[in-house]
Amino acid sequence: MLATLATIVRPEVMKRPAALAWLFSACWYGIARHFARRAAIKTLRELDDRALWDIGLLRCQIEGAVHGFMTNPDRGRM
Repeated sequence: MLATLATIVRPEVMKRPAALAWLFSACWYGIARHFARRAAIKTLRELDDRALWDIGLLRCQIEGAVHGFMTNPDRGRM
């Protein structure tokens, strides 16, 4: 009975470090993505209006474009 109990409980104990590693990895990825987006917004804000126009953005659309909320207006015309 004791061997059976150890066999049943042991896999559950082994799953915990993987879950904690996944949680840590997800948090780290979120933090890295946040700083990458901030850097992209800063870089785009430093461009002049002509350069933004060349890449298809207006100054008021920078945050939306970086966060992925912009759609390509030409996509429907293909």
